[in-house]
Amino acid sequence: MRVPLPWGKLAVMSAPIVPPPGFDDLPVEEKIAYVQALWDLIAEHPDDVPVPEWQQAILEERIDEARSSSAVVKPWSEVRAELRARLRTVRGG
Repeated sequence: MRVPLPWGKLAVMSAPIVPPPGFDDLPVEEKIAYVQALWDLIAEHPDDVPVPEWQQAILEERIDEARSSSAVVKPWSEVRAELRARLRTVRGG
């Protein structure tokens, strides 16, 4: 089974996903909470989550772009202080 992903790739699933009994009867909010709880269980062990080669390639491209960028990089503490100063100016305080 091929499942389209938002960024144009296809995920290959070995079998269709069958929700647990009663899942389809849950309100949407509870379905979302259930899925989030499943993801939290998976995320507890990030080293067990495989990263496909195409995703790794995109990450490496973005890291290379960031490293070669002429953009000014500042620590968060400095950016936050500048934003707070602008807010004080805008608010007149």
